[in-house]
Amino acid sequence: MENHSGVRLIAATLALGMLPVPAAMAIEARVDGLEGDVAKNVSHYLEGLDETQYSRARLEGESRRLAAEAMRVYGYYEPEIEARLAEGEAPEFVELVIDPGARVRVETLDFRLAGDAQDDPPFQEAIDEFPLAEGDPLVHAPYDSLRGKLANLAMERGYFQWRYADRRMEVRPFAESARLYLALDSGPRYRFGEVAISGSHIEPERLRRLLPFAPGEPYLASELASFNQRLGQTEWFRSITVKPRLQQSSLALEEGSPGWTEVVATQGGERYTATPRVSGAALEGATALTARQEARPSVPIDVSVAPADRHRFETGVGYATDVGPRMRFSWEQPWINRYGHGLDHDLYLSAPEQRFGGVYKMPLDNPLRDSYRFQYGISHKDNDDTRSLEATVEGARRWEFDNGWIQHLYVRTTYEDYTQGSDSEQVLLLYPGIRWSRTRTRNPTFPTWGDYQQLSLEVSDSTWGSDADFVRVTGDTRWIRKIGADNRVVTGLGLGAIETNDFSLIPPSLRFFAGGDNSVRGYGYESLSPEDDDGDLTGGQQLLTYSLEWQHRVTGDWWGAAFVDTGDAFDDWGPDDLKTGAGLGVRWISPVGPIRLDIAHPFDDEDNSWRLHFAIGPEF
Repeated sequence: MENHSGVRLIAATLALGMLPVPAAMAIEARVDGLEGDVAKNVSHYLEGLDETQYSRARLEGESRRLAAEAMRVYGYYEPEIEARLAEGEAPEFVELVIDPGARVRVETLDFRLAGDAQDDPPFQEAIDEFPLAEGDPLVHAPYDSLRGKLANLAMERGYFQWRYADRRMEVRPFAESARLYLALDSGPRYRFGEVAISGSHIEPERLRRLLPFAPGEPYLASELASFNQRLGQTEWFRSITVKPRLQQSSLALEEGSPGWTEVVATQGGERYTATPRVSGAALEGATALTARQEARPSVPIDVSVAPADRHRFETGVGYATDVGPRMRFSWEQPWINRYGHGLDHDLYLSAPEQRFGGVYKMPLDNPLRDSYRFQYGISHKDNDDTRSLEATVEGARRWEFDNGWIQHLYVRTTYEDYTQGSDSEQVLLLYPGIRWSRTRTRNPTFPTWGDYQQLSLEVSDSTWGSDADFVRVTGDTRWIRKIGADNRVVTGLGLGAIETNDFSLIPPSLRFFAGGDNSVRGYGYESLSPEDDDGDLTGGQQLLTYSLEWQHRVTGDWWGAAFVDTGDAFDDWGPDDLKTGAGLGVRWISPVGPIRLDIAHPFDDEDNSWRLHFAIGPEF
């Protein structure tokens, strides 16, 4: 006969394990005799008390114990507490009637610094910001906070041998007084040591140029974070680790001013001479240092990286009323050799315009801020009265400055075969240009604050073989500001001008047009322009556009908008000729980015009473 009892026992156990487990009960605390933060803290301490785990007598005692503990951190050390449980086997609440008694006050504050931290301002600033003074009621949290802050400062600022020589809070309830002692002995401040780089497919020297510190400078953890961020911005690496090698830190001697050659230490009556660096053991027990520089310990920095994928592909689709459906395909090569050169390609397709181009990037001394860039592109445009086939090659030098401005100095060669209204030409242009731009945003997906500035100047002259003489200037400024939590203002101004002796030789790509989703709403894409005798658009020699939009949050990620746009492209400055549109819109912060839907009324178009505008993406 087979024995099935073991099987039955296992099955029963599994079945019981699948039954729902009753949730732990939490008793409600009702506090009488206290108010403010002290009362809230008592309630907080009792939140986790499970009445099912105690008898009534023990539950009362545990409630009194937890309440007394909660009051102690606010300086109440001798309260009288009466606990009353609600009726029933499982009481739903406990009522605490509390006489807090006398509150302990601070009698002595004794905070001291020793070691190099004595001369490091953030430590003294942390002590000076301590919110309690002698005579104030005792609260534990500021003392605990200061203790943690000093410890964090020590680690962040390179005091790896720090310790608390004294750390006491002496409370005397009978005297209603407390004495707070805190003495930090920071020891010496470490310096940055040598930087060891492993796993890099890019020349290590190029990475060292991104260092925000030099060996021998005082250690700062924030500098390591900055270096990590800079390495990530290059897009050369898939993973990055930057960390100090604390277990192998050494005692290094700072190199002083020019002419410094040695440091002399005396130990046990003997003299030791060392040049720039000596080990910690060589100076152990030294009783004196006689030199212009002190011995400082250093910590080596280990940098470990792994190469990013050599090829990245991205496809995007979208829709805008200006161009209808559109598609973009990009092929990025963030690095193609050990010097960190990169190559990007981009294909853009829409009904009125098709473009293919690329840029070859050659980083210089500072890979993030300085580079040469060589661009190529070919485009075809067929929109209203514009027909154009354009090929462009450009060489540029790019600088990014500390204030966020980016400067492009470039020379561009453009061949364009075009028809614009009654003008049909084939021109070869060679012209230098310079452009300054800056973009600042907070929360780039849907900026709550930001601005964009751009100014460019281009010059072409037949002297160096160009088919047209011109000077072209453009400027653009846009601003976003949030007012309160639910209001947002978006405004912008665009300007442009061309000075030339033969406008017919200026290709459509350099002429000015207005109207569309990102210009003067209420009018068609690039439909605002001077016209020839046949009524065909010719493009303008000047441009002026202005927009003002007010947005208000309706609910959650949905915003309403009201706007007015004005502007035009013309051959002679004439503010009286500006076209104006105004309307209402909806903004939805979707997972793929902001979606904008506007209905605009053109005040200067007799044939159309309104126009719908739709776009995806932030304002800039």
